[in-house]
Amino acid sequence: MADGNAETEFLQKQFYIPSYLLDRELPTAIITSVPSCPVIFFINTKSGGQLGASLLLTCCQIVNPLQVFDLGQDAPEKILCKIYGNLERLISNGDNVAAEIKKRLRLIVAGGDGTASWLFGVISDLKLANPPPIATIPLGTGNNIPFSLGWGKRNPGTDQQSVISFLDEVCSAREMKIDSWEIVMSMRAPKVLPCDAFAPVDLPQSLGALRLVPKTDSDNMDNNFAFRGAFWNYFSMGMDAQVSYAFHSERKLHPEKFKNQHLNQRRYVKLGCTQGWFCASLFHPESRNIAQLAKVKIMKNPGQWEKLHIPHSIRSVVCLNLPSFSGGLNPWGTPDNKKQRERDLTAPYVDDGLLEVVGFKDGWHGLVLLTPKGHGTRLAQAHRVKFKFHKGAVNHAYMRLDGEPWKQPLPEDDGKVVVEISHLGQIKVLATENCIARSIHSGSTSHLTESIDELSESTTISINS
Repeated sequence: MADGNAETEFLQKQFYIPSYLLDRELPTAIITSVPSCPVIFFINTKSGGQLGASLLLTCCQIVNPLQVFDLGQDAPEKILCKIYGNLERLISNGDNVAAEIKKRLRLIVAGGDGTASWLFGVISDLKLANPPPIATIPLGTGNNIPFSLGWGKRNPGTDQQSVISFLDEVCSAREMKIDSWEIVMSMRAPKVLPCDAFAPVDLPQSLGALRLVPKTDSDNMDNNFAFRGAFWNYFSMGMDAQVSYAFHSERKLHPEKFKNQHLNQRRYVKLGCTQGWFCASLFHPESRNIAQLAKVKIMKNPGQWEKLHIPHSIRSVVCLNLPSFSGGLNPWGTPDNKKQRERDLTAPYVDDGLLEVVGFKDGWHGLVLLTPKGHGTRLAQAHRVKFKFHKGAVNHAYMRLDGEPWKQPLPEDDGKVVVEISHLGQIKVLATENCIARSIHSGSTSHLTESIDELSESTTISINS
């Protein structure tokens, strides 16, 4: 019993946030010591089969239940606004404990890559003066974001000891910044079509940051509008997104069959085969190859767009920020010195304001990533990327943003769809000693650190460009 009391006291000193700091309706308490690593959990209880719900219960037993939130019940933006509003009120009243909690606070998000990106987006939108760093618990299928940052890709244990061990890692984890990227899908529908002619009807809930933004132009009678969102891991388009869309569609229909990460990964591979990803030349029409779908432009230098040549055999394009894709594979790799000189390529850094643009021909091409020094077709590194879709090529394309796929309608006549990606700033994350993401500031290539502020200037989208 004494050992149990000692452990409880230790956990309180480390992680426990007093209730009055989290809820302004509760009476103020006298606090003699400030927790060294105060945390707030955001858990997607639908992730990882039953693991999310089990993790929620365990966390409530270890820390104050007011520190633990179910993303299926609580909107993170409302929760954080409420907590930060209360902390600011207490700080203005001279509460030094509130000031220290705000300074030391760390967030933990448990779920798949889409869930992690959701919380990243909320923190980015709140524009806090000193935003808290975020740790990620891998509860999804691919778990590329937590794997990149050293938190692993296997679903973790949800017992008390496993959670306490994870919290110890959160305390010792280092802060690092990663680039944020804005994606804008601009659309123009002829006036004879409804305004939402090209709006995706099955946009995932985890992409809640993508919202309809009407555009008014008195000189143009067409229906113009756009969706806006952000990503931190990757944007992809083509056959890889098609396979992912098939997987997510089947999981929506039969969620009871997707409660085991290993079995989910096997189903994913099976779908890749049935969708023709490994026999793409036979089952994938050439009209769906990227070069047939869209014209691609990139911006290497501010204000200077240039055409990017996409080989006709490429069926999937990935715009990559973190060095993990499809469950821990690195499509870009590290170019050797000759490639760096001849093609002006660099190793992938997560905070240099550059996206790595990689192409794949088919599933067999993707398997090259499993070999030493294997990589996809390195197309470019760029500060901005633009896809302008051809009229009448096909009536839809498959896209994916941080693991969340959707089926995007495309113009068949006079309409236009343009996807543009630009730098949005940076967020703070927590990384362990196993982190594979590299910061430009830890390398020797400081000449690449050009002004991020210049790259992050607000983008004016032109439908006719």
